[in-house]
Amino acid sequence: MNKTLRKFCKNAKALSPVVASIILIAVTVAVSVVVAAWMGGMSIGLMGNAEQVSITNVDLTARDEIKITFTNTGGAASTISAFYINSVTVDLLDLDVTTIPKGTSATVVTVTYTTELITNYDFKVTTAKGNTVGSSALSPAA
Repeated sequence: MNKTLRKFCKNAKALSPVVASIILIAVTVAVSVVVAAWMGGMSIGLMGNAEQVSITNVDLTARDEIKITFTNTGGAASTISAFYINSVTVDLLDLDVTTIPKGTSATVVTVTYTTELITNYDFKVTTAKGNTVGSSALSPAA
């Protein structure tokens, strides 16, 4: 029995360790390429329609007007769903613009305010996708 086992081991053909290592590396690279392509497709699908809205200018004029300029640097148009000044909701019908196309800036609101009563203004905008952007400004009388 011992002689038969030795004879079998001498005649058995196997892959060399170098060839086995090359095959393992090739399989690992192939799997990683497939996973990277799959994740890339998912991230482009999720991030390609992202909105990146920011407040770029707040102008409190001496004529008691507020003009707020928003910039949308994202890949999709942004729609304003709610606008607040000092936690008070502003009617969306008072807004000059409610949709900001991708890659553009727009002055979205022009409303009147009273300089005698308030010196600091806080602005908050919520978009249709649920993103919130805020800013604050001092009135000219302050």
